Amino acid sequence: MLEFELEEDFQETIVKPKTGFGMFSLEDAIEFYHQSFSSITNRPFCMDNNKILLVDDEPDILDFVKYNLEKEGYEVLTANDGEEGILIAEKEHPNLIILDIMMPKMDGVEVCRYLRNKPEFDKTLITFLTAREEDYSQIAALDVGGDDYITKPIRPRVLISRVKALLRRSDRQPDDENSDVVRIGDLAIDRQRVSVQRGEEVIELAKKEFELLFLLVSKPGKVFSREEIFNKVWGTDVIVGNRTIDVHIRKLREKIGDDYIKTIKGIGYKFDF
Repeated sequence: MLEFELEEDFQETIVKPKTGFGMFSLEDAIEFYHQSFSSITNRPFCMDNNKILLVDDEPDILDFVKYNLEKEGYEVLTANDGEEGILIAEKEHPNLIILDIMMPKMDGVEVCRYLRNKPEFDKTLITFLTAREEDYSQIAALDVGGDDYITKPIRPRVLISRVKALLRRSDRQPDDENSDVVRIGDLAIDRQRVSVQRGEEVIELAKKEFELLFLLVSKPGKVFSREEIFNKVWGTDVIVGNRTIDVHIRKLREKIGDDYIKTIKGIGYKFDF
């Protein structure tokens, strides 16, 4: 059973679970208890292609997050540790996997690394939901293929918004990643000509500028760490200066506009539109 302690916020009363998951509004907590044992026939109809796997070793967290996601119409699967999470993922192939980091048997980073090494999970969205806020934890999570990193505490409504934003990414992938021209938003990226076209405007890019842009647009919304960008664009055998990425990002923004490439302070960059 969930235990709560009340905390006064300058705008509203906050319910803070003693498990340390996050902060929930009093309204959310009361509604959870009133409806958590309701019949499954009263739950919203699940949306197509929005199956979510939640992996955490805290039963209270699983129950609360599962309830809030199902309330939005998502089909939610749960696992209590990393190994169980992998088994369920391989069987059910969810659209989104939400991982805690610190778990028994296999931690979240190991689970993500394992799944990313399997071709069938290359496009599966994976995010971390954890109380660990250290930069090195975030970098490690993103380096193994995580698409996002969400820190606790977080309000359920904010979490739902982040989940919806993640799932929208699957609708914003390039039209055909195997074609010579990749179209995303108002940009057309030509692999053969190493150029970008925005509307009628043709934008010529240097080779590394193009490779960097193509990496970012390969997964819109995904945060690429600086180390991952270095390894994939320049390679592990090349020594470049610390400001190399920043200079190339600046040049790309000058050429395609400032609205596409976002800086994630202390972590890296992502392509968004």
